[in-house]
Amino acid sequence: MTSRQDELVFVPLGGVGEIGMNAALYGIGPEKSRKWIMVDLGMGFAGEEGLPGIELMFPDLTFIEERKQDLLGIFITHAHEDHIGAVSELWSKLKAPVYATRFAKQLLETRRLSEPGAPKVVLKQITPGQRLTLGPFEIEFVPVSHSIPESNAVAIRTEHGLVLHTGDWKLDDTPVAGDTTSPEAFRALGDEGILALVCDSTNVVREGRSPSESEVAATLKRLIEEAPHRVAVTTFASNVARIRAVAEAAQACGRQVLAVGRAMDRVIDVAKECGYLDGVPDILPGDSFSHLPREKVVCLLTGSQGEARAAMARVSREDHPAVSLTAGDRVIFSSRAIPGNERDVGAIINDLIEMGVEVITDRTELVHVSGHPRRDEMVSMYEWTRPKAAIPVHGEALHLDEHARFARAQGVETVVKARNGSLIRLAPGKPEVIEHVRAGRLYKDANVLIDAKDRAIPERRKLAQAGVVSVAIAIDARGTVLGTPAVDIMGLPNRGRGGEALIDTVAETVSRTLAGLSPGKRRDSEAVENAVDRAIRSAMNDVWGKKPACHVQVVEV
Repeated sequence: MTSRQDELVFVPLGGVGEIGMNAALYGIGPEKSRKWIMVDLGMGFAGEEGLPGIELMFPDLTFIEERKQDLLGIFITHAHEDHIGAVSELWSKLKAPVYATRFAKQLLETRRLSEPGAPKVVLKQITPGQRLTLGPFEIEFVPVSHSIPESNAVAIRTEHGLVLHTGDWKLDDTPVAGDTTSPEAFRALGDEGILALVCDSTNVVREGRSPSESEVAATLKRLIEEAPHRVAVTTFASNVARIRAVAEAAQACGRQVLAVGRAMDRVIDVAKECGYLDGVPDILPGDSFSHLPREKVVCLLTGSQGEARAAMARVSREDHPAVSLTAGDRVIFSSRAIPGNERDVGAIINDLIEMGVEVITDRTELVHVSGHPRRDEMVSMYEWTRPKAAIPVHGEALHLDEHARFARAQGVETVVKARNGSLIRLAPGKPEVIEHVRAGRLYKDANVLIDAKDRAIPERRKLAQAGVVSVAIAIDARGTVLGTPAVDIMGLPNRGRGGEALIDTVAETVSRTLAGLSPGKRRDSEAVENAVDRAIRSAMNDVWGKKPACHVQVVEV
């Protein structure tokens, strides 16, 4: 049997079998006393009808929490929420230093860590190309092109070999803002010898190569130039290249750019500090809107994913305090709806069209490009790096399965199919899954973090589907019912299929059930509650076809 005393292992706790909540662990050493590093600590957006009241999701870190004394550091590949968004929420469970580039570090500080009650995260700045030694690991950030500045792959050097964790990347020779992905840098890593490539799978099902940000910039310039009246552009607030492209297009057309939305304001401030908006004219705040002629306005708005409280949704509902659109104005969705957000985005588009506003999306114009590689780009990455093993990550089951076939077609010796919680031994020996550890989701419920197994979620689903009946009954020590039971229904229709009022049916069912119980039975509160509960659910099923949740309370007098 292979010794478990000195191993290099990989354990994804999020971001594998799903898109979002990225959190990956690398460990070295004996099974009981490994040293660990984490790559990324992101969140996901619920966007699921089966999670009523839940907006944000986070990876379950129980596995590494139990080993936090051996966690040497958390390395952030880039500042997108699915890679950085859980830091403020979960860092206190780990308390390891967080390493990030200047842009990611400042965005973390302004967006999350400036909020009331945020933890005092130990943030350390790391520079691409710099080699940092932490215990048995040597870490190097390798710049890549992506839809946010300062995105990086992570080269992890160990005594067992080199692992390359790509993070999110693409090939773009003209990215408008941020780095290109250097063939020379990745060839050099391939020449060094790569034990395992842990690679982005998001666009593996798409042929060809992703268009460049500069092509989107050219389209935006044309669409703004052709617009007779106001132009509003909604995009991911973090896409600095898109912000710069809109600002430059507006300047060329003699228009003024306004930013509307707090997330957009924060990103613009950080981008300015880091030099990514040098040479761009000042971007005005949203309250300047009313002072500018209609044909001179270009608005950058948050809310490209249909978020109800974001600027774009409020404008579409005509309840934004500073910005309004009228018939003949043009809105450009410089984005693509993340799976699960299509309905909310579609509702906004429909509202805008009803207002007479022209809406342009990527269905008709090149107003958005992905930040992830298509197949031709991935061919290049595999040709440059020539890994001995490949582990597809950052994708749903479809993407991971297709990436596995793709990697084999590139001649990779070993392809390991991972899921969240897979403990993969990378060395010594052939890389393989050797164990499964605890992994899952945590939900942000208002200000409380709850486990995925918390009773609140299934109970809310039930309430959403069938409503609730509340009954209060007063019974004295002799088992006599005092007065008339109080009955209320919520979430049920007013009348059943026969036209009967459901609240009357509930009241009659309660009275009949109580009358059928002996005084001795009525002195047992639990027996009364159970009998009334069963009777109501049965009666509602007969006249309505559903069984509501029941809350029966017996007050002993």
